[in-house]
Amino acid sequence: MADAPMDKCPFTPPYPVPHKSKASLVKRFFTGWTSWIHTLFERSYTMKMGEIHLPRLDFYIANELSIVERVMTDADREFPKHKFLSDFVEPLIGQSVFNTNGKVWDDQRRMINPAFAHTNLKRVYDLMSDAVADMLAYLRAQDLTQPIDIDPVMTHVTADVIFRTMFSVSLNRDEALQIHHAFTRFQRNAQPGAMLHLYGLPGFGFPKRALRASAEIHKVFEPLVRGRYDAFHRGEMPEKPDILHSLLEARHPETGEPFGFQELIDQIALIFLAGHETSASALSWALYLLSESQDLQEDLHAEIVAAAGDGPIGFEHLKGMEGVRNLFRETLRLYPPIGFFARAITKPTVMREKPMKPGAMIVISPWLIQRNKENFSCPHSFDPDRFTRPEEAEAVKSAYMPFGKGPRICVGAGFAQQEAMLVLAEIIRAFRLRYPAGPKPEPVSRLTLRPKKGIRLRLSLRG
Repeated sequence: MADAPMDKCPFTPPYPVPHKSKASLVKRFFTGWTSWIHTLFERSYTMKMGEIHLPRLDFYIANELSIVERVMTDADREFPKHKFLSDFVEPLIGQSVFNTNGKVWDDQRRMINPAFAHTNLKRVYDLMSDAVADMLAYLRAQDLTQPIDIDPVMTHVTADVIFRTMFSVSLNRDEALQIHHAFTRFQRNAQPGAMLHLYGLPGFGFPKRALRASAEIHKVFEPLVRGRYDAFHRGEMPEKPDILHSLLEARHPETGEPFGFQELIDQIALIFLAGHETSASALSWALYLLSESQDLQEDLHAEIVAAAGDGPIGFEHLKGMEGVRNLFRETLRLYPPIGFFARAITKPTVMREKPMKPGAMIVISPWLIQRNKENFSCPHSFDPDRFTRPEEAEAVKSAYMPFGKGPRICVGAGFAQQEAMLVLAEIIRAFRLRYPAGPKPEPVSRLTLRPKKGIRLRLSLRG
């Protein structure tokens, strides 16, 4: 698909201006110290496949959609998760289903699948609605003459939804802030630690500091899991079933053994972090985009009122909010919370005439694929209506992958969309948003995509 002239493109939100040419290894080291998307150059967004050779790793970036399909579908299991990414996130989620490969992954997936019955969209709707109501009450109680830092607010509401779904209890604001700050510290230390490792240099304490930050996150839910684990093995049953109870009941498909305590913690950590961090990132960016789009706010407000009126927004009302859905989808296209997927080359392979050795890494990047002008018109511009245009339907089908693709696609995609639509609809119906004068938020990409210095918005009550 040919790109439209920039003067005919809609509003283009901030993203790192790519370098004119490929950076040297030294420059790449320093620019990648805090954010990998800052290392990209102009051809990164149009090339079919790129390659970079670092002291400890050869890696290839595949943007050609046929290769993307082959790697992500992985019908012959040639491209498992790469150890580099596993090592990067292991302090947070251990040997959970995100990190494992092969038969271990198969067995873990079969054990945890029943737990996701508790994320049935209609079943969890009231839990989501209660958490969102608490968030609205918090926002209404703030001093709205001052900008609101929206990032920790989105962390709290999404983490609270997961807590209610997983543990049948709510998450208080102090615990949510602890998670928000600890995860920020984890990313700030894990990223340079990873760069040092790639260049064959000592860790200089960064991995240890990342480990301490991940322990702070675990402290929020580990005592709760311990209490429930011990009670379950004493034969005590919870008042109502939830995700944790399903995981306690899970049995290995061959041995019949349950998850041990540390195995349970790893799976809980994955569900908790994947379930709230990515949604919080996307919601913060969606609210920023709205704050720069006053006409869209009014159009969406009219759509929401037409669907739900002034009463509670019910499960059945979300179907009538196509504009809100497309706002979230376009946010995920521009600011995918997970900007890259890392897979391993396990046997000698040739792609686009490039010979790849076992141990090399092949990267599939939603950030690049979803901003490629061959896939989407005005690829860097904010245009939610693109999801309704027939001429972009094929790109949406083949080049839109914020939740991944293939057998390892995120099982919580529907959950995340429902949660996001409810949060956005309630905020739009209650408030007008405006971005204050000053520098625009800068996206930085580490494990997830976050604004470097947060996103502060001005909110004013409607009516």
